[in-house]
Amino acid sequence: MCAVAEAAAGPPGAAPPGAGPYEVVVFDWDGTLVDSTRLIAGAILQAAAEIGVAVPDRALASHVIGLGLAQALALVVPDLPPARIPEFVASYHRHFRAAEDEIRLFDGIPQLLRDLDARPVRLAIATGKTHAGLVRSLQAAGLARHFAATRCADQTQAKPHPAMLLELAQELDVAPSAMLMIGDTTHDLQMAAAAGAPAVAVSYGAHPRAELERLQPLAICDSVAALRRWVLARLGPA
Repeated sequence: MCAVAEAAAGPPGAAPPGAGPYEVVVFDWDGTLVDSTRLIAGAILQAAAEIGVAVPDRALASHVIGLGLAQALALVVPDLPPARIPEFVASYHRHFRAAEDEIRLFDGIPQLLRDLDARPVRLAIATGKTHAGLVRSLQAAGLARHFAATRCADQTQAKPHPAMLLELAQELDVAPSAMLMIGDTTHDLQMAAAAGAPAVAVSYGAHPRAELERLQPLAICDSVAALRRWVLARLGPA
C-alpha cells in the first residue's frame, strides 16, 4: 500500500492526490531500485572493525546511506583521524566490491521502468554513489537505457543539498516542481524539499517509516507494486 500524507481525494473524477503533471521521475538508487542497504551497512561495519576504530551500530550505518563521504564518516566514525580516511574508504570499497555481485533489483523494478518508458515522462537518477559505481551498477543490471540523466555524489554536492535535482532540472530543461523524486531516505526527501520538487518515499529501504513520515512526502509506499500503482495513476496514459 501507499499511505498518502495529504488530504483525501476529492470528488469522483478529480485528479488523485499528488497528481503532477510530472515531466521527469527521479529515482534514488540504493534502497530504492536495488536491495543493497544490508550490504552497504555491512561493509561500513567491516571497514571500521578492520582498521580498528569503534564499530557503529547497524542502524546508524544504514542511516548514512545516501550521504556524501565526509558527512557519512563524520557520523559513523566520528573519531577517525583525517589522515586515516583513505584507509577506511579503501577498506569499505574492498568489502563492498566483494559482495557487490549479490545485489539484486527489488522485485517489480524492471516492470515499473518499462511501464514508465511507455508514459510521457523521462527518468533520471540522483544517488550518493560515485559516478563510476553507478555506471558499473547500471551496466550490471542492464538498466542504463531507461535513464535520460544521472547525478552522483562525486559530481556535485551530496544529499540533502538540492544540487543534484537542480542540475538535473537544468540538464533536462524542466522546472524542479515538474520532477517527482522517489527515495528511501530522509536525505532524499530533504533534498527534494530544498529543490522545490515533490517527493514520494518507499519504506522498504534504509530509513524507517517513522523518520520518513516526519518529512510528509506525498505518499509512503511499502512495496514496488504499490509504488507502481501510485505513480502510474498520476501520469498520462501510455
